[in-house]
Amino acid sequence: MSDLRSPRVIIFKGFLFLLLGCLSAGLVVAEHPTLKVVVLLALAVWSFCRFYYFAFYVIQHYIDPNYKFSGLISVLRYLAESRTPR
Repeated sequence: MSDLRSPRVIIFKGFLFLLLGCLSAGLVVAEHPTLKVVVLLALAVWSFCRFYYFAFYVIQHYIDPNYKFSGLISVLRYLAESRTPR
């Protein structure tokens, strides 16, 4: 499979992820419509977004600018190896 290069398709794919996330969160809240579930779901989503930012921006721009990650498994391998900044 080749890399996705079309800007229109990339944007469409991004909005599909947004739609999937909104639908999933909506279904969870509809299943258990309590303030506790809404807050915990929002906190989980926010935390995963911050980890993603950490994994693909902070490490590459502040810790080791020479290392390029190819995905979350690559990040986990990097962190497990305890590489020192170059």
